[in-house]
Amino acid sequence: MKLKPLMALPALSILGACNAVVLHPSGDVAVQQRDLLVISVILMLLIVLPVIVLTLVVAFRYREKNTERTYEPEWDHSTKLELVVWSAPLLIIICLGAITWQGTHTLDPYRPISRLDAMRKVEPTAKPLTVEVVALDWKWLFIYPEYGIATVNQLAAPVDRPIQFKITASSVMNSFYIPALAGQIYAMPGMETKLNGVINKPGVYDGFSANYSGAGFSGMRFKFLGLNNQQFDQWVSMVKSKSATLDATSYVELAKPSENLPAMGFGSVQNGLYYRALNLCVEPGQPCIANQMAKDRMTAGETMPHAGMHQTDQQAAKTNALAIHRPITGAGLIPPYMKPKSADADAKSDRRDRMPL
Repeated sequence: MKLKPLMALPALSILGACNAVVLHPSGDVAVQQRDLLVISVILMLLIVLPVIVLTLVVAFRYREKNTERTYEPEWDHSTKLELVVWSAPLLIIICLGAITWQGTHTLDPYRPISRLDAMRKVEPTAKPLTVEVVALDWKWLFIYPEYGIATVNQLAAPVDRPIQFKITASSVMNSFYIPALAGQIYAMPGMETKLNGVINKPGVYDGFSANYSGAGFSGMRFKFLGLNNQQFDQWVSMVKSKSATLDATSYVELAKPSENLPAMGFGSVQNGLYYRALNLCVEPGQPCIANQMAKDRMTAGETMPHAGMHQTDQQAAKTNALAIHRPITGAGLIPPYMKPKSADADAKSDRRDRMPL
């Protein structure tokens, strides 16, 4: 019997090796999310712990063998007890709701960050580092449009510089997650999601897919390097020195399913490649989603700028935004109330309206 506690030591030693990165993050957005989690748990424990303690106290105090306590089988109500039972949880819910509402807006992944940490604000002239992310089967592609380079399964960013991720996928839905930096956000084919964050401490951090996506899911991991400005410039120069070019042909080859791919770099990137990856039209002859939606609108009599495959990133983004956010009414998708009615149709509708149920 005395050896049973000792049998738990191996399990405890394994837990001791765990790195609770969610509770000890290195990016300000993840720190704020951690604080929100901790505050929420503490507020809920203000109700949970007293309930657990009082349950044990009542069970012990009014046990069958305790004949010294008053036995009141007809008791059924106490106004004071009702006030405590209902008011305390209500106050906790109000506090949780206020904190959640504020945190939801402050930590919106699409919202550019306004501070580097609790003590420093983002300078108005600060330019964020833009990284275009494509979830492939089963690896991660990172494109740096500002530097004209791309990497696979390795991501780097300078410390204390805002980062804006533009995220999409080539086939199935994935989830982009760097626990030390910020929360996870989904990557979906034909759609673009965004994530804003900042890394405050130099180091090597783990990133991975948090959404099952097939046979190679377990190996869909990458390293995120938090570097100072000098180290980041050296890293960019190192990637630029690579002779490989990421163009449509190499992208199609890279997008083929593969597992546990080592980190690699591309010294140059074809212009507009991310836009074509987002619109699922990298392969020759494949129509872009934005182009098809524009054609549908023109079929319905609307005019719209041509979403060509060689647009600049700014033009492509504007066209893509119009294509996604404006309602589609062409190619047979005109709402019924907008379709012209013929006399025969009106007569049939009138007879149908007068038919008994």
